[in-house]
Amino acid sequence: MQITRRLEFDAGHRIPDHQSQCRHLHGHRYALEVTLSGEIIEASGQPANGMVMDFSEIKALAKHHLVDAWDHAFLAYRLDTAVVEFLAGLPGHKTVLLDAVPTAENLAALAFATLAPIYRDTYGNHLRLERVRLFETPNCWADALRADFA
Repeated sequence: MQITRRLEFDAGHRIPDHQSQCRHLHGHRYALEVTLSGEIIEASGQPANGMVMDFSEIKALAKHHLVDAWDHAFLAYRLDTAVVEFLAGLPGHKTVLLDAVPTAENLAALAFATLAPIYRDTYGNHLRLERVRLFETPNCWADALRADFA
């Protein structure tokens, strides 16, 4: 069985080598979908009975381990020195330095790598992360799939 939980957050970024508008500092209302697979829990009287995982727990773990760090932050490529130096000059600015250009594809891959061990077999029901879908806009997204990390 597969289940999916969606979370949203706001963040800024830029794609330094892009040949269009994305090379400029800008932001997005991102949406992150976390898809898990596992067996349906059969544990009469237990809170997770009949579920693969409680949706509120999926959200709480994703928020704690990823979304809270990225929400209202500027996601900057560590080697984009002009932007990194500019942001360092803003007192108290929330900046997340990344080892890859913050494209939707790289962010989805990073999110998958971050979250996969967090969800792994949480309830003893063979739970595992199957997909992270990161929407950069309502019409553009990237999927990081379990097969990409096998």
